[in-house]
Amino acid sequence: MPVRTAGPARSDLVADTALALLAERGMRGLTHRAVDEAAGLPQGSTSNLARTRQALLELAVRRLADREARVLALHEMPDPAAGTGALADALALAAHRALTHNRALTVARYELALEATRRPELRAFFDATGARFRDQLSALVTGMGSTDPARHTLSLIAWADGLMFSCVAGAFGARVPSLEEVRAGLRELLEGMLGG
Repeated sequence: MPVRTAGPARSDLVADTALALLAERGMRGLTHRAVDEAAGLPQGSTSNLARTRQALLELAVRRLADREARVLALHEMPDPAAGTGALADALALAAHRALTHNRALTVARYELALEATRRPELRAFFDATGARFRDQLSALVTGMGSTDPARHTLSLIAWADGLMFSCVAGAFGARVPSLEEVRAGLRELLEGMLGG
């Protein structure tokens, strides 16, 4: 559960608690009442902030996007002129952070992504909040001379998502690859797409 610090915005506290509950208990364990209890808030506090389940899920998705932007360190992505090695290094660090220090956040993301497959209104919201990373990655590969930026962006995201899912919830859940292993895989992928 999130640690309650002095003065966080109540919406952040509720959203962080919702994400923690999703990681710990899954979608069925996320209720307004459970958030109130886990966050140490008076009963009804979460309902006052997010009246419906959809509103609570949207609050969680919005917070997920903000927190993942810090994990992925979008501000640290290299200039396209730095080349594929620099991009591989930055993406490897981001993926490794998601697998290690931010594993619960990654699990929460997959819970929300699966729920979005059953809720079209959440799917649109989930996709819109995730667009900032996709758009930045597309601009990077375009700047590096990609002949098909949309396909290359899809390949990079699919590779990273596949790695993270396999290591968090799949067949490789018992072993997190080292930063160097992640970097080597990304270098191979990027060099195949964009050249050295």
